[in-house]
Amino acid sequence: MNEITQELIDRIAKRFRALGDPTRIRILHALMEGPSAVGVLAERLAIGQASMSKHLALLRDDGLLVARRQGTQVVYAIEDPSLTELCRLVCDGVRRTASNRHTAVIG
Repeated sequence: MNEITQELIDRIAKRFRALGDPTRIRILHALMEGPSAVGVLAERLAIGQASMSKHLALLRDDGLLVARRQGTQVVYAIEDPSLTELCRLVCDGVRRTASNRHTAVIG
């Protein structure tokens, strides 16, 4: 098994902190449907432009998103392809746990 360094542990923890915010999860979910301009994304999710920019910058700085200028707009897209799989795994796990708990309560 590969040894895990403290630097890698710190980066992993930082990534999970970036993913640990409900607003950022909503942003990532929207971007999984395809790239979007900041203003369009802010309007679609009913998030103020300044708040949206802060969240996007954090996700970009952590390597999860990429920003590209298209004319006068900045368009964001998912940079790390493993993010989609990670979100699918976590969502499936949360749904499964909720379903099991619901069944246990009813049963």
